[in-house]
Amino acid sequence: MFSYYLRLAVLSMRKNAVLSSLMIIAIGLGIGACMTIITVNYIMSSDPIPHKSAQLFAVQLDTWSPHSPFQEPDRPPDQVTYLDATRLMEAKRGFRQTANAGAGYVVEPENQDIKPFQIRGRANFADFFAMFDTPFIYGGGWDAEDDNSRALVTVLSRELNDRLFGGENSVGRSVRMAGQVFQVVGVMDDWSPIPRFYDLTTNPYAESAEAYVPFHTHVDNELPGSGNTNCWKPPGDGLEAFLNSECVWIQFWVELPSLAEQQAYRDYLDSYANEQKALGRFERPLNNRIQDVNAWLNYNEVVAEEAQVMLAIALMFLTVCLLNTIGLLLSKFVGKAGEIGLRRALGATRGTLFAQYMIEAAMIGLLGGALGVVLSWLGLAGLDLLFGQLISNLTQMDWVMVLTAVALALLSSIAAGLYPTWKACNIQPSAQLKAQ
Repeated sequence: MFSYYLRLAVLSMRKNAVLSSLMIIAIGLGIGACMTIITVNYIMSSDPIPHKSAQLFAVQLDTWSPHSPFQEPDRPPDQVTYLDATRLMEAKRGFRQTANAGAGYVVEPENQDIKPFQIRGRANFADFFAMFDTPFIYGGGWDAEDDNSRALVTVLSRELNDRLFGGENSVGRSVRMAGQVFQVVGVMDDWSPIPRFYDLTTNPYAESAEAYVPFHTHVDNELPGSGNTNCWKPPGDGLEAFLNSECVWIQFWVELPSLAEQQAYRDYLDSYANEQKALGRFERPLNNRIQDVNAWLNYNEVVAEEAQVMLAIALMFLTVCLLNTIGLLLSKFVGKAGEIGLRRALGATRGTLFAQYMIEAAMIGLLGGALGVVLSWLGLAGLDLLFGQLISNLTQMDWVMVLTAVALALLSSIAAGLYPTWKACNIQPSAQLKAQ
């Protein structure tokens, strides 16, 4: 019977091609607009490292001015000072830990035909790669000894390795960056967690770095940094004064697999803060925090309020489209009153008619969903052209979103078809036969 109802649905849609097309377009427009915004919100709110997000913690220390909080209401800085980052690293109280900061380096290729170019860089410690499960195609990260010895070593991204070495294994070869010659120890495979949880200070949807260098190497060689720096009092002149200042510019992360380790680390931070108070620092009341990945994303409001408002508007637009579809279906099914009355008189049950017309509504929904997927893709491509690199990582529709679009269209069309189908199935055959 199902295949028979499908054939009837196709015949009915062909017979009323204009009306059927209008319904498909209405559903397609609603799904297209809705799924464009849903896709952006889905990527913005996704867990970037689901298998470890409950074990990785951003560290906050309240080193801010005693006269006012870093941010209302009583929020500590989202980064740490150089003094605190180095001391927390030396303490090694976590299973793994890393300080890291953004950088910008100029690469001078060996090939004289290629002009020097700017790349995204990151200064971090050796634990960074194991903590965040960064994939490698060649070699690996450096070790703690390289951190301590301020070694001139680097890990390249696949993108930069392709650009400099044609995708070959470059481990052991040299790259000149920021006026220094670095030895390549590893080439990272494609890795760009969305959102970029380990550094939310600038664009949380920016692409990952193209070159990674040891943190102390970056600082000692006075390599150029990139990112936000906040100070509540003047740092003084020169690098040494800046490093010993209360300026916050470093993201600090710690890996704590168990609840006991997490509580122990909180206690350690309070103990450390009290030690610093005795030295005249940390003048505010104790307000140290560690937050896991998802809590950190929520804390920093990674999903912008504007995106949530746009989602609500898109859902309302979908509702309007469905109301139009209900009206069109009602017009179509009621227009078949004579046919329905005759079939009822010949013994067709309400259930039979209901199944037939619901299958037709579902078919319209599936076609509308397919159109909606295409419109969603066009909408995301339009956003990509409009905003460029700012949101380029947010405009990719995966299979989850495609299936969601089709499912949403199917459910919406079925919901829209319930009332018109019920109305059609309750037509009195006697009245229709008399009218005939």
